[in-house]
Amino acid sequence: VQLQASGGGLVQAGGSLRLSCAASGRTFSTYAMGWFRQAPGKEREFVAAISRGGSSTYYADSVKGRFTISRDNAKNTVYLQMNSLKPEDTAVYYCGTDRRESTVVAGKGLDYWGQGTQVTVSS
Repeated sequence: VQLQASGGGLVQAGGSLRLSCAASGRTFSTYAMGWFRQAPGKEREFVAAISRGGSSTYYADSVKGRFTISRDNAKNTVYLQMNSLKPEDTAVYYCGTDRRESTVVAGKGLDYWGQGTQVTVSS
């Protein structure tokens, strides 16, 4: 599985962005998907995850109510809609995947990672 993240950019505080992560392969629907981020000088942290079929979603407390993860298995793509962005959301955002939902939520030991996409929120 190869993952390609896109959609990052520069936005003012309070604005919105939508990230996309396109996956290769025919087995996308058998993988749980997640978004993670890493700010300068900090460790990578979990942002959101979604189950294989999309019925279950998980969020970090810092983004609950502002970010929404979704997936389109027909397009092999997972999305992260980010609203009400704050300067502290500035980071490189990564998508990752694993067959085990618990692994994605834990954010460690995932089978595959995409390259990052930079999100910068100005105050």
